[in-house]
Amino acid sequence: MKKKKIKSPVKASTVTRQSKFEQSSGNVFADLNLPNPEEALAKAELARQINNIIKKKKFTQEKAALMLGIDQPKISALASGKLSGFSLERLFRFLNALGQDVTIKVKPKARTKEKGSISISSPDNTQPAARV
Repeated sequence: MKKKKIKSPVKASTVTRQSKFEQSSGNVFADLNLPNPEEALAKAELARQINNIIKKKKFTQEKAALMLGIDQPKISALASGKLSGFSLERLFRFLNALGQDVTIKVKPKARTKEKGSISISSPDNTQPAARV
């Protein structure tokens, strides 16, 4: 079967568009000027890890809720990134309940940085660690 070349009746034109963009700080919450951006990024990373573990273990939301000692709507909120009702400590407890150790490491800040930072990583992370 032969392929036919079809000529378009519309001529191609070049559109020049200037895009403005701003370099990210590495924290989308800070870039959007949201309150407590460091805490928001840390919570988002912990929630991502919790959700990954729940998916990896193939838990239903009901089973995950039972394991974490909360109700199913809270699992739904956690899965959809609605994290205002969750403290960092509570997310740490969820990770513990899912069989994970949580280690907090305190060290001097880098000389090149004005202030200290928070980073969250996981040994099986496929994405770079969150730095807040």
